Formats: sequence, C-alpha cells, structure tokens
Amino acid sequence: MTTTPAGELLVTARRWGKVAARNAGGGLRHAADRVTVAWRRSLQLRVGATTAVMAGVVVLVIGLFLVDKVSGGILRAKRDAAIDQAKIGLSTARSALQGIDAGVATEVREARQEILANNSGNGATAGTFTIVLFSPSGGADSDPGAAAVPATLRDVVERDNLAFQYAPVPQPSGSGGLVKGLVVGESVQARSGVFQLYYLFPLTAEEQTIELVQRTVLLAGLALVVLLLAIALIVTRQVVLPVRVAAETAGRLAAGDLSNRIPVRGSDDIARLGQSFNDMADSLQRQIRRLEDLSRVQRRFTSDVSHELRTPLTTIRMAAEYLHGNRADFPPELSRAAELLHTELDRFESLLADLLEISRYDAGVANLESETVDIRGVVASTVEASQMLAQRHGSEIVVQSPDEPVSVDIDSRRVERILRNLVGNALDHGEGKPIVITIGYDDDAIAVTVRDHGLGLRAGQAALVFNRFWRGDPSRSRLTGGTGLGLAISLEDARLHDGWLQAWGERGRGAQFRLTLPRRAGHTLMHSPLPLDPDDKDEDEE
Repeated sequence: MTTTPAGELLVTARRWGKVAARNAGGGLRHAADRVTVAWRRSLQLRVGATTAVMAGVVVLVIGLFLVDKVSGGILRAKRDAAIDQAKIGLSTARSALQGIDAGVATEVREARQEILANNSGNGATAGTFTIVLFSPSGGADSDPGAAAVPATLRDVVERDNLAFQYAPVPQPSGSGGLVKGLVVGESVQARSGVFQLYYLFPLTAEEQTIELVQRTVLLAGLALVVLLLAIALIVTRQVVLPVRVAAETAGRLAAGDLSNRIPVRGSDDIARLGQSFNDMADSLQRQIRRLEDLSRVQRRFTSDVSHELRTPLTTIRMAAEYLHGNRADFPPELSRAAELLHTELDRFESLLADLLEISRYDAGVANLESETVDIRGVVASTVEASQMLAQRHGSEIVVQSPDEPVSVDIDSRRVERILRNLVGNALDHGEGKPIVITIGYDDDAIAVTVRDHGLGLRAGQAALVFNRFWRGDPSRSRLTGGTGLGLAISLEDARLHDGWLQAWGERGRGAQFRLTLPRRAGHTLMHSPLPLDPDDKDEDEE
C-alpha cells in the first residue's frame, strides 16, 4: 500500500496536533496544581481573593442600581420635558392649522414650518427636535422623519390621545442616519379636519450622559475594588507576617534550636502573643535542659557503675570458678550454692555488658562497621550458637532460606546479636515447639523472621516487647536468665542499620519477630519482603 505525500503530511499534522494538545493539557494541569498549592498555603492570597470577589459583587450590584436609577431619571426628565413641549405647542399648532386647506401640500408645509419656528423660540427645555405633520387624509408632508413615526403610536394618537414612544429618529444634522429617540404625538383639531402632530426628539445628548455615568461608575467601582484589595492585603500582611515568624520559630525550636525567639515590638495583641510564645519557649528550654542534664547524669552513672563493677566482678568470678570447679568436694547444699553462684554471675556479666552497650547508644557513640556478607551465613552462625539452648528447651530450629547467596551490607556482629536475641527469646517462650527462621529478599531489602508457637502475646504487647526490662509474664521462669535489655539493644542495632525490627503475636498462636534491613547501606526502606503476620501472604509495607 502506497502513501501519497499529502497523506503523509496529514498524518504528521495529526500527530503533532495530538502532541501539542497533550503538552497544552499538561501545562494547564501544572498551572492548576500551582494555583491550588498557593491557595492552600497562603492565607494572604485567600483573604485578598475573597475580598476582591465580595467587593466586586457589591460594587457591581450598587453600580447597576445607580446606573439604572440615573438612566431612568435622565430619560424620565427628557420625557416630561418633551410632553410639556407638546402641550405648549398645541395652541401654536391650532392657530397655524386653523385656516389652511389640508389638501394643499404647500399650505401644510408652510404651517409645519411656522409651528417648528414658534415652538423653537418658546423657551422650552426639551432640547432639539423636529416635527412631522400628518393631514386628516393620513398623508404627510415631504419630511423624511415621517417614516420614523411608529404605526402603533399613530393608532393611539388617532383616538385623540397625547402619547409617546421610544423609537429611532433621524439625526438633527440631517446626515441621514438614525439615532435613538423619543416620539411624542398629539392630535390637532382644525377647520379642515384632525391633524396628527409628532415631535421627534433625538436622545444623543442623554445617551452621552448615560455613557459618561456608566464609565464613571465602572472606573470608580474598579478603583474601589483595587483599594479594598490593597487594604485587605496590607491588613492581612500585618497579621500573617507575625504568624509566619511564629511558625518559622516553632519549626526551628522543633529542630533543636531552643535559643530561637520571636521578636516582640509594641504592646498590641500580636505582641502579647509573641511574648507568651517566648515565655513558653523559655519554659520548654529550661525543662528540656533539666531533662538532658538528668539523662546525662543517668547515662554517666550507668556507664561508671558498669565499669567500676568490672574489677570486683573479675575477683568474684575467679572465686566462683574455683568454688564451682571444686563443688564435688562440698556437701550437697554448698555444691548447689556454688552452681547457683556460677549461673547468676554469668547473668550478671551479661547484664553489665548490656548496660555498657545501651549506654553507648544513649551517648550516641555506637558505630556501624558494615561489610558485604551473605545473610545465610549469619543465620547459620546464629543457629549453631543456639543449638545447645534449643536442646535444653527440647525445641527444633528450622531454617527456610533460599538456595542462592543473599548479599547485604551489614555489621555482622550486631545483626548476629539481633538474631541470637530473637532466637533465644523464641526458645524461651516456644513451649518446646519448633522455631522457624525464614529468610526473604528482593532487590531493595532482606528480611529474617523468627517464629515460635508458644503462648504468644496479648493485645497491645507487641508495642511493649522492645521496652527496657519489660517482661510479658514476670512470674514465668527463664532458663536463659535474660537481662531484659536484649530486645531493646536489638531494636537499636536495627535502627543503626536504618532497618526495622517489628513484633507480632496472638494469644495461643505464638509470636513472630521480623528484622528488615536495606541491602545497600544508606538506602531507605519502603517495604519488607516478608509479611509480619504469618497468615498474610502479601508483602507488608510500612
């Protein structure tokens, strides 16, 4: 199939037309979005626009009312003057028409000229006009204005009435054009019959006056709207500027700059608001500094105590090891005491180590030593280290991992500590049932879940398990002798990796902990490859 050059040109034009329409539509949407954002963010814009619209509506209504009243008054004055002119000229017309023969056109024309001359010099205020005279036979003289007299008006005047009607009339200059005008007619009784006399008043001067009034009202209305808009913007600015300053100051206070304050000038309501804000900021600054000092003292006390206990603990450890090693030579009660001493010393050393670690997090001196490793190796190392504990609990550790390597940038020591805490916690509460460790990954993140099938968690406890020294069941014995800081340290380790550590549990169904880490250091997590709820098969997002 061949295509002619004209057809190719038509196809190209249509394609460019679609592209132009698409670009125009995108530009309009972008402009509309910018206007919407500006409208939502700017109080001054909303107040100014609202003031302009409301002022415009009020000015429009008042302007239409004024123009209508002024126009009606001008036309009413013109109409009254025209009717007075017709009434004054009635006697002149009767005397001029009394002795003429209606059938002689020359006499009728001379009578019309006499009536026009007499009425023009009688001092009336109706303005410029021309007259048209119809004879009793219905004919008119040669005046071109005869065609301007409406037929409906003639019907009314024939019934011996004084009547008027607005209609186009010839220009007074005789240029041949028609202008808006007023026609006033009356019947004149003469010897040869009843004549119809019509006065044609052009409304050119009145139209010019009305147009001047309309322009004046329009310009005054626009000036008033602009003035009101300027006043609204100025007044709003006086209110908005202090509010913006307060918002910026509050933002800097929230960012940690506790020394920032609002400049206060004068003693009005805005100044009192600024002073109250500054007083509140001073109070908050004092409270925060007091809390910081208390926290600093607490952290230092914890660190100092932990360090100072190292030396006596080493001595006690040596004595306990000696007693534990020779417990077979002791009586049964002393042998049992040596075993308990050895076990509790292990737990005490773990507690000191955890206190030192948590104090480093509190002081903000914890460092991350990342390296690229296979997460499967870290999980395998955790499982191997937990086998003896699993045997003591009578639980089996099941690992579900992919066949291919899963590389990730992590601090292996800290991640393995997280997993050991999770596995130890699961064994401690798993009621001897299997513990399932699952590894999942995608291009952005890796996830490891540790699932137990023990008693589980009550409603609301999933948010408490990472609190320091929190225990779900204080009366429950623990073979591992946990310190109560393991999950709190694990949460800090996960956050140090920009990761998530989350818990799920349900009474009677067990619990599951999920560790999610970005595969590349510095990346932000948007989702997890594994669900937090074991029954949820879809990806869980946060």
